[in-house]
Amino acid sequence: SAGPSDLQFSARLLEPLSLAFGLMSQIALLSVSLSCRIFVVGIGFFSLCFLMTSLGGQFSAKRPGDSPFTMRAEVLGGQESRGVLRKICDMLEVIMKRMDVLSKLGNTTDTHRLDELSSALDRIQPIGLVERIQAIAQNMSDMAVRVEQILQRSMAYNRVRDGAFGQCEIPKDPRYPDCPSKMDWMRARWTSDPCYAFYGVDGSDCSFLIYLSEVEWFCPPLAWRNQTTTPTLKPPPKRQAVFQSDIGALMEQVGTGKESLSFMKRRIRRLAAQWASAARRLDDKLRNHWREQKRILVHVGFLTEESGDVFSPKVLKGGPLGEMVQWADILTALHVLGHNLKISFSLKELHGFLGVPPGRGSCPLTGPLPFDLIYTDYHGLQQMKQLMGLSLRKHKCHIRVIDTFGTEPAYNHEEYATLHGYRTNWGYWNLHGQQYMTMFPHTPDNSFMGFVAEELNETERLNIQKNKVKNMAVVYGKETNMWKGKEKFLAILHRHMEIHGTVYYEAQRPPEVPAFVKNHGLLPQQELQQLLRKAKLFIGFGFPYEGPAPLEAIANGCIFLQPKFNPPHSSLNHEFFRGKPTSREVSSQHPYAEQYIGRPHVITIDFNNSEEFDATIREIMRINVEPFLPYEYTCEGMLERLHAYIQNQDFCSPEAPFPPVNSSQTWLGSAPSPFNLLPNSRILTWASNASSFSSWPPLTALRVVASLESESCVKACQTAGLICEPALYRFINIRETFSALDFQCEGVESEKNHLFPAFSAEHAECSLQQDPLLFSCAGSSAKYRRLCPCRDFRNGQVALCKDCL
Repeated sequence: SAGPSDLQFSARLLEPLSLAFGLMSQIALLSVSLSCRIFVVGIGFFSLCFLMTSLGGQFSAKRPGDSPFTMRAEVLGGQESRGVLRKICDMLEVIMKRMDVLSKLGNTTDTHRLDELSSALDRIQPIGLVERIQAIAQNMSDMAVRVEQILQRSMAYNRVRDGAFGQCEIPKDPRYPDCPSKMDWMRARWTSDPCYAFYGVDGSDCSFLIYLSEVEWFCPPLAWRNQTTTPTLKPPPKRQAVFQSDIGALMEQVGTGKESLSFMKRRIRRLAAQWASAARRLDDKLRNHWREQKRILVHVGFLTEESGDVFSPKVLKGGPLGEMVQWADILTALHVLGHNLKISFSLKELHGFLGVPPGRGSCPLTGPLPFDLIYTDYHGLQQMKQLMGLSLRKHKCHIRVIDTFGTEPAYNHEEYATLHGYRTNWGYWNLHGQQYMTMFPHTPDNSFMGFVAEELNETERLNIQKNKVKNMAVVYGKETNMWKGKEKFLAILHRHMEIHGTVYYEAQRPPEVPAFVKNHGLLPQQELQQLLRKAKLFIGFGFPYEGPAPLEAIANGCIFLQPKFNPPHSSLNHEFFRGKPTSREVSSQHPYAEQYIGRPHVITIDFNNSEEFDATIREIMRINVEPFLPYEYTCEGMLERLHAYIQNQDFCSPEAPFPPVNSSQTWLGSAPSPFNLLPNSRILTWASNASSFSSWPPLTALRVVASLESESCVKACQTAGLICEPALYRFINIRETFSALDFQCEGVESEKNHLFPAFSAEHAECSLQQDPLLFSCAGSSAKYRRLCPCRDFRNGQVALCKDCL
């Protein structure tokens, strides 16, 4: 609170303001130069603004007990007032020095030029400028008196308050051991973020205790506070989600103003009928099963101005569209599934939706998180941290991160990544691995979100097969730099086929594109579809990696020819992947197409082998293929997958401990174990007579495999025709798994290591995982044979097990 010395000091500092502005008005009357006139006007305006913002900002602190939305005028006492007033005094000194310099300008040889400019200014300057400055000076003098009155009232209030509340001593409660240290922190740093003042903190111990006991939870509730003022908020009632086909409300929420948004809206509109038809089929499949409607926020961080948004300006110039394709499909799928959807494309919208108090993110939200799920990207996640601060840690279980290339657990675990060299500019968020959602199912540690490609009706399929031009090829590459160094195999291709390109250019044909290539320029989506429906071959040059275009080409009856990478590209040997939170090795331009589709629709060869390349082109001209689209990339497939995630994935509720207490008593058989060995194999299943535990995917899908040395669980499960499932790791992270697989353990230890649980043959050691965040399908070592939780999967839908719906 302010004392008598503060009042005297404030009055002394504010008195020069009146004198300074009086002096400025006199200088304005004497000034004959343009520079002096502009300077005087600037000084008056700047000084007034400075005082109003500096002092005015100090009048906004709230008193304890006020509603978070009620603001009162109150001046900060002591050091804060002195600091502001000293700034004003220092500013006036600088003003006086600059005036002295400008007064010498009349003695220079440029006086006649200034006179000319001065007379020109006389004809346009506002009437009564000097009178206005004099009025400002008088107002400043009045303000000094007003400040003194407010300070006096503040002192009187503090005396009354201290008499009512006492000194608000720090309670000594063993249940709140951090209370004293938090009080010390608040005393030293409460002005570091305006959010504390928003919640009523005013620099007094009482306000600190109220904040730390009612807004945060570091101190015990105060007996003299009326605790009924904060009602307990009940969760909103559960509602049923109903499929919806009308996209009008969605289109309105997406908004306008950017070419990226226009692109997304065109895509949503073009596929609307397919989404509606898919929703009807899925509804029939689910037999009208009750689905809970979720409150969902979608924040597209990479398209915000605050993130730089390099994508929107390039939409019409050949820039990447894959991310916008995926986001458009995510928005449509969530809308069609019938959820309560809010969409944000700016920091301002995000701030409003989350209920974030003003400031720098040091304080909790003003109420409970108003969403069940939040879909965003890495840019959006960083923006949420900026806005939410510590609240993000509490609510991060609700977040789903759309992540094109995937994030492996070793990179996601902040402490582990820092200690073991996995720290990158991304990752390190300590999320559950399956909260990251990828464009293709290449990282089983993450969830597979995907996108959709347009489906053909039967008439369109027949027309494509009739109208295919057997010697027509389209090159996958919209940017000129993708064509550099490709002359050799383009020349071979040209001997057999007519080559078409869709390279963006403004005025002149890009020189990187050979003259024998028919370049159409950048084509709208529908015209590109027509081109693909005629072409026999869609050929990739090795970049971009894992885009949507090859699937669209295959869906339109093209054969996709792509280069094989030897050695595979990864963060260890390729600049594009360096810094990405994954150690995944990419064996070709489009590994999904190579692994999950394959011949005859997808052919992967070494482009550096001219003979093999020539022979493959001849083979392609002889092959006839039908349009093909994997079920998981249809509208129905994406709706089915997203529905399963929303209704079954839960990273907020604590998992029941496993194994439970006295677990060995629940395992039946001569060698107590929850596993059975499949006949004629080395694969374990969950025993049907073992205790059942709540899990998704269910334990009926579990297949336990031991990897070879230097083999990851991703590879071990693939070799067995299965998918690695990290959600089931906790059920095999027990010593009984080693004995069931005939591993002889001389000792069993628990440690933080993303390769565990694993068996070391060299030392006969069995190692269990200590930290569930490090359960990882990725990773291998020559020292270990890893225990791998695999599962079966639905035909055409690798993200879901057979019993997952």
